[in-house]
Amino acid sequence: MIHYIVQTIAFQLLFLVVYDLFLKKETFFNINRIYLVATPILSLILPMVQITAIKTFIPVEYAVQLPAVIIGDPGSLNGLAQAFTGTTWFSLENLWILGGVLSVLFFGYKLSRIFKLKRAGSVAKFDKFSIIRLPGTTAAFTFFRNIFLGTELSDTQQKSILLHEKVHVLQNHSVDLLFFEILRILFWFNPLVYVFQKRMTVLQEYIADRHVAASQDHKEYYQDLLSQVFGTEKISFINTFFNHSLIKNRIVMLQKSKSKRIFQLKYLLLIPLVGSMLFYTACSDESSANAVEQEANLTSSSDTEVMNKINELADAIMKKGNLTDNEMRALKFLATEAGPGDKVYESVHEYLIDSIAISDQTPPPPSPSGYDEVIDLIDTNDLTEIPFSVIDKAPLFPGCEGMSGDNARKCTAQKISEIIGEEFNTKLANNMNLTGRQRISVQFKIDMDGNVGSIRVRAPHPALEQEAIRVMNTLPRMIPGEHKGKAVSVLYALPIIFEVK
Repeated sequence: MIHYIVQTIAFQLLFLVVYDLFLKKETFFNINRIYLVATPILSLILPMVQITAIKTFIPVEYAVQLPAVIIGDPGSLNGLAQAFTGTTWFSLENLWILGGVLSVLFFGYKLSRIFKLKRAGSVAKFDKFSIIRLPGTTAAFTFFRNIFLGTELSDTQQKSILLHEKVHVLQNHSVDLLFFEILRILFWFNPLVYVFQKRMTVLQEYIADRHVAASQDHKEYYQDLLSQVFGTEKISFINTFFNHSLIKNRIVMLQKSKSKRIFQLKYLLLIPLVGSMLFYTACSDESSANAVEQEANLTSSSDTEVMNKINELADAIMKKGNLTDNEMRALKFLATEAGPGDKVYESVHEYLIDSIAISDQTPPPPSPSGYDEVIDLIDTNDLTEIPFSVIDKAPLFPGCEGMSGDNARKCTAQKISEIIGEEFNTKLANNMNLTGRQRISVQFKIDMDGNVGSIRVRAPHPALEQEAIRVMNTLPRMIPGEHKGKAVSVLYALPIIFEVK
């Protein structure tokens, strides 16, 4: 979930940068209005879009979960899985709900202020709108089909203001602002939602000014804007006529000539921008990042259930006899999942030794019910589905070259753990007054040249993230992994448990 939120905020920031740099000063007001409404929605949708076609152009990566590295004081690590099960997410979820409730209450308070003003004024209804005259004030603003005008405004001012506010009413500008108000409730923690709403407020004033200025003399309208200082209601989802911080910008935009139509080509910037976002979402593997979090949530009961299913499926395949090549690959996969020492692993291993070599050219045959998913999973025609456990040669730590299979992998994991345990500066806990268990989720890649890179870290404190990155950068160059004779990149997920007294 956090990965999704970070992507959403990043995409919104990119859309805002494009708007501020290239579009804000153009007079394509209606297109800009669509842009400001559509791009926040796109930012919410794009992180969930996964285009499979894009992935076919990306080199295959294999992911593996390393065992947790425990540093600091391990004396109180009993029940580690229970300590982490849902605790962080539960508190974050409660915080989000609390913020949403407070936002709803604040929104209700702002609505009550508007209705209170409406009850205090005199209402005159017309065909498409109502005018509420507020006694003893110079306020002027619009809320949906209600135009609020202070009785202290002169007749000339009321005329210009009424023309201006009617544009807000007829073009349903309050709907746009209410949309952002809903986003503020759902994503109260995201500052960019407030920025989007402010940009929309300014743009709506430009739109109304342009319509009014087209029907009367520009100079007269400028004088109305600058004639005196007016009071206003500070409510985020109403259209306020007199906002002192906007008056200068409104006059500048009124003086600006219409943008040339060729400048509409600037909106084509959205094509590479959205394309790059789609490429990123297709490349990013949230599941591998989530694996670090899920590792602590596994319990012995779920492990037992999984192993039972593996045992049943392996027995079913072996009893069938006369296995096809694809079924033998499925059997090999199940044995690998069971692991050395398990009875399934030993019996399957012995069975495979006595069997013919597995051909990768055999097409997937029709298979009996019960292990279709396994056969589909290990179909070697689709390398993106082959699990890490069946890679021909896993990356090796220097010094582990003489080993093979599980021994080589265990050696590599142990060497990485030793370096992290030796290099990690545990004194950081004293400087930051940390206590208890600090979970650091690390993701890194051993590329096709054996280099350690693409390091991503998530930790409860920025200093811990920086220290984890520093330690990971001390890892030496590895011997790259191979599959079918070709070097491949391997993505690792590594949890670090920092225990502080």
